Amino acid sequence: MSDLAGRIRNLMALQQGQATRIPLGGALFDIVVTANGIDAYTAVTRMDEVQRERGGPISACGPVIEDRDQECLFWLVPPGTSQTWGPHLYGVCLGSPHQITLPAMACTEPPEPYWLRPLRGDRLVPPGPLGDLLAQHRPGPVPHESLPDLLSTVPF
Repeated sequence: MSDLAGRIRNLMALQQGQATRIPLGGALFDIVVTANGIDAYTAVTRMDEVQRERGGPISACGPVIEDRDQECLFWLVPPGTSQTWGPHLYGVCLGSPHQITLPAMACTEPPEPYWLRPLRGDRLVPPGPLGDLLAQHRPGPVPHESLPDLLSTVPF
């Protein structure tokens, strides 16, 4: 119960304009880490099309965080995805026991990590279409090679 209370406090802090550290997995989400850049942005735009409902917003993709300093995107995917995400050349999926620091909800532009696509309600990025789009658009460099460095510098 104290874990749940801590998560609720963290999410409240996020809505109050503070960055907050959230554990991956559990009932919230896992992340897929990819490179940023033109090919990744094309995948985000295509995911907008996949997730857009009739009459809905153009930026319909589930939540994506960009960290330009680390040259990567963090796609928030359903919890448990890290257990089913197979080897992929263009994306690494992480869940429990890792953590991520989410930017404040109002942080929508650099220089700090920011919401390239905002966190809205219960919308997450669907892993199947994401994997297909990453294979099609091939954002690089491949994150597997830099993941050890990334994990030591990004606050997980």
